[in-house]
Amino acid sequence: MTITDLPQTAATDTPVSRAPTAVSDTPEFVSGAPEFVSETPKRNPIKPGRDRLMIALSLAAAVGGTLVGVIGFAMSYSTLAKVALSWGFSKELAPWFPVGVDASILAFLALDLYLIRKDTGWPVLRMAAHAMTGATIWFNASSQGHIPDDPVKAASHGIMPLLFVIGVEAARKLFIKKAQLEAGTHTDRIPVHRWILSPVATPRFYRQMRLNGVTSYPEMIRRQQDLIAYKQWLKRKYEGDLSKATDDEKLPMTMAAHGYTVAGALAMPEQQERAAEERAEDAERRRRDAETRREIADKQAEADRLEAAGDLEVVKAQVDGKTAQARAHARAQASAAERAAELEEAALETAVIAEARAREAEADRKTAREREAKAAADLKAAELESRAAIKRRETAEADRVAAAEVQAVETATIAEARDRAAKADLRAAETEKAAAETRRAAAETDRKKADEEARREEALASIARSKREAADADRRAAETRLAAAEIERRAAEIEDEAKLTSRQRAVRRVARMALAAGVVPVGLQAYEIHRQLNDLVTIADVQRETGVSSTDTASKYRAEAAELLASGYRP
Repeated sequence: MTITDLPQTAATDTPVSRAPTAVSDTPEFVSGAPEFVSETPKRNPIKPGRDRLMIALSLAAAVGGTLVGVIGFAMSYSTLAKVALSWGFSKELAPWFPVGVDASILAFLALDLYLIRKDTGWPVLRMAAHAMTGATIWFNASSQGHIPDDPVKAASHGIMPLLFVIGVEAARKLFIKKAQLEAGTHTDRIPVHRWILSPVATPRFYRQMRLNGVTSYPEMIRRQQDLIAYKQWLKRKYEGDLSKATDDEKLPMTMAAHGYTVAGALAMPEQQERAAEERAEDAERRRRDAETRREIADKQAEADRLEAAGDLEVVKAQVDGKTAQARAHARAQASAAERAAELEEAALETAVIAEARAREAEADRKTAREREAKAAADLKAAELESRAAIKRRETAEADRVAAAEVQAVETATIAEARDRAAKADLRAAETEKAAAETRRAAAETDRKKADEEARREEALASIARSKREAADADRRAAETRLAAAEIERRAAEIEDEAKLTSRQRAVRRVARMALAAGVVPVGLQAYEIHRQLNDLVTIADVQRETGVSSTDTASKYRAEAAELLASGYRP
């Protein structure tokens, strides 16, 4: 097969797999490929005796370098101080000139070593330290006069700073080497004898080593040997004609320039086939996932549609129920109105009867007054009769006296008879007077009874009028409720046709309730209508009408109803 896709990363970051099975008769060295491309051979551990020697050498170098540095800076300080005085520096500033020059060298070198230790080296610091060191050497060498006149004396003054810089460079190299070893980025150097013995091939070897990121010289040698051995194996297989080899068998030669080992290059077809299979599997999995998501979306849409249809059926059922309820309520109100009319007719009949009774009571009252007047007349006649009897007795007494005086001869029997007759007349007059008093009392009782009967009849008539007025009020209320029910039914039908939401329906019910409560929205703004609503329709009424429990929602419904009425809504 033909390889068209190259790997994305260098060979140093990719582990080398076992030899592929696609290529037959592969040499055994291929299967023995190392686990990683840039493997560094293990170093022999340092022996204890050698360790002690290294410590002693390190101490000697540290002590010697410190002494060289101290002596060099001491000599440089004295020399540079004198030079500063000769150059015109004041006595106060001249001693600080060598301190500034030497301190800058120490500061730049120390900072350079610190950054190297942190793997963030900056070459400018090193160059600045070397420049200051060169200036110090020049200042020290030129302090003894013209350098060509006495070069030995000039060198003796300039050699000490140079020795210090050499020691610092050695420490810098040691730090860099240690940091590279700790970080695993140490790069082996190509031996000098290879440059001498193979001056033409070694630069190409060095270039390939650097381009492929191989830091181990033995590893690069092993790769080169494996590639040469593989070429020899192919030549032996195809009898010296490498053109007969397949593209897969030529991969080690083709990919060697890109940092692949023989085993890694031979494993590429299998790896790429596996990667292609994985990509195909991923694509198939994504396709199935997309189909699953599409099916889920379709089912969810179907569920939403069924749910919406169910909600619509529920709303229709609610509207039908409310319409049936309104119609039943209207029929009940009509029946109540008919019953109220019947009661009104009965009340009218009762009122007629009460009026008839009132007329009879008035007639009885007139009869009683007539009886009273007659009794009063009889009483007056009795009184007159009594006075007449008294008068007759007085007259009789006077006649008796006169008769006694005139006719002394009349007998006592006749006088006594006349006296008894007068007394009888007196008793008859008193009896008549008592009878007249009794008739007057009976007439007064009849009058009071007639008055009581008249008041009772008036009360009955007032009750009948009240019942008639209540019946009229109930009939008018029933007619109003019937009209409101009809308006509500018509509004429900209109809202159903308009497919309004439940909130819009609730707002319209509040608006109709406001109109029924007496709100007159003609020519008014929304806030003026809202003020009327606050006075005529309470939050509790809105909650009861719309079936909401939140006072805030009810208040919003009332405000929206005011805006709806202001916009011209009339049911």
